[in-house]
Formats: sequence, structure tokens, C-alpha cells
Amino acid sequence: MSLFGQHFSTLSIFLIALGVFCLAGVYSALKQGIKTLAFIALLLAALAIAGGVLRL
Repeated sequence: MSLFGQHFSTLSIFLIALGVFCLAGVYSALKQGIKTLAFIALLLAALAIAGGVLRL
């Protein structure tokens, strides 16, 4: 898929979507007061988004 002259693969779109899902988990964990889970989800979100962007 091409958008604005940039080619997006299925894996990169999946990884970025996974990162956004993990960011929602960070929000949920912080709302419930579970800081350790929020930190782990934040790390996973950063890795997933970085992987998706590097695959572009």
C-alpha cells in the first residue's frame, strides 16, 4: 500500500497498530494504579512502534 509516496507493508501497519493498542493499555493501567504494568506496556508500545516505523 502506498500513501504520500511511502510504501507501507502489512507487518509495519500491524506493528504500529499493536503499539497503539499497548498505549491504550498504558492508559488503562495508570487509571487503575498499576504502575509496573503501565511501564511494561509502555516499553512494548515503544518497541512495536519503533519496529513498525523502521520497517517502512
